[in-house]
Amino acid sequence: MLTGAVLLHPWLGTAVSIFLLYTTIAARDLVRHSTDVYTALATGDLPEARRRVGMIVGRDTANLDEAGVARAAVESVAESMVDGVTAPLFFALLGGPMAAMLYKTVNTMDSMFGYKNERYLKFGWAAARLDDIVNFVPARLTSMLIPAAAFLLRLDVKGALFILLRDRGRHASPNSGHTEAAVAGAIGIQLGGPNLYFGQLLEKPSIGDPIRPIEPQDILRVNRLMLAGSCLTFIFLLTLRYQIVLHLSRFIIC
Repeated sequence: MLTGAVLLHPWLGTAVSIFLLYTTIAARDLVRHSTDVYTALATGDLPEARRRVGMIVGRDTANLDEAGVARAAVESVAESMVDGVTAPLFFALLGGPMAAMLYKTVNTMDSMFGYKNERYLKFGWAAARLDDIVNFVPARLTSMLIPAAAFLLRLDVKGALFILLRDRGRHASPNSGHTEAAVAGAIGIQLGGPNLYFGQLLEKPSIGDPIRPIEPQDILRVNRLMLAGSCLTFIFLLTLRYQIVLHLSRFIIC
């Protein structure tokens, strides 16, 4: 598709490239779905908030209280910041929109088959490990720029750095803990803790300090942090790509 568009006209190729990249970015969906959760909580409709948050998390939501719903939404946005926004941008700047789409294919395989069950045990394990590998650099790069985003938003920069360094390894995923820790520190809340999955209680390590209770407004805060952090990551990657191309061109000329 992309090759054919380029052959027809360079501008058409550019338009198709932008469209393909757009399909890999989920920032708008993250904000929309999480804001729906916030709106339901803000209007006192807890059953609707549970239903809404159940659309973006895998845990059981039927019995969550207001704080539990808010925590689930915050954790979802913090974790999805990488695979939904910054990782596709990372691979797009490395290898174009097709690289971003290849990344999303890996990420989708992990979402569909990355659970350990008898039917997909080996394939699911491979999909999960491959997803861990491709997210390794984007997750760490994004988490290192979240404190800068916190500075722009007048959140807790020192807290973001401290909790990132202290709690980044306190997650089952080798990558998700980085962004969740930075977000928890920036906002001043504690993530993790007990969750129900298919009726089974799973106690997750806590990330961050319970400086104050989680509240619905934290959903809006994490959305702003996600957008600011994603923009900073994009600017950093674009600058890095420009510098690499510039140095390579000078090397070739010499």
